[in-house]
Amino acid sequence: MDGPITEALGAHHPYYPLGVAIPTYVANTMNAGVLVSIFAAGCGVIFVPTYLFAVRTRPAISFGEVLVAFWWVLCGFIHLTFEGYFSYNHFDMASKTDLFGQLWKEYSLSDSRYMTQDPFVVCMETVTAFFWGPLSFFIAYATITNHPWRHPLQLLVSMGQLYGDVLYYVICWYNEYVNGVAYSRPERYYYWAYFVLCNAFWIVIPLALMGYSAKTIAKVFEKTKVMNGSAKKHL
Repeated sequence: MDGPITEALGAHHPYYPLGVAIPTYVANTMNAGVLVSIFAAGCGVIFVPTYLFAVRTRPAISFGEVLVAFWWVLCGFIHLTFEGYFSYNHFDMASKTDLFGQLWKEYSLSDSRYMTQDPFVVCMETVTAFFWGPLSFFIAYATITNHPWRHPLQLLVSMGQLYGDVLYYVICWYNEYVNGVAYSRPERYYYWAYFVLCNAFWIVIPLALMGYSAKTIAKVFEKTKVMNGSAKKHL
């Protein structure tokens, strides 16, 4: 396909598969390095007030617990603001030229479904933004304050993140290997750095946190069982 037909289908853009219709596409004005640097700096800045709040609220908090709080604050920030932005603007992401719009268009070089109102990614990102986003901030607070709801909610949200991420991967791979539809550009950087690496964090870290919370809850139940048994013996 070329010429007027290609233009009519909205193929005047860098996204794959070739010929996918994105009629409202407007090119980014910032390059990838600038966009990624700004996003990384924004994520890093939120760690400063988190750390200050943690050490002032609970001076004896361990470094590991601070790192967990960092993770949940980062999740809350990304889910609620960045993914919430996509959920709200998904109907016309391709024309957005503000920072988040350009970030999404850069990421979409690895997954063009974000430019085409794909039902799965729209629904998945909406659930992530408005359910897991606020809960992530609460879990960060619960981690710092040693709140009793920390581990039940950590299990719930981590499972939700893991489940959504697994579906995100396998639906894309199914379409690529079964239906022959590839959403990523052919340059492997986009596939391995954006699609695989950026999303792998929400596989590895939720699995680790789920295991930690499950063990913690199991120990509490075991301790309660032993205490109840000892109390019955003294009756």
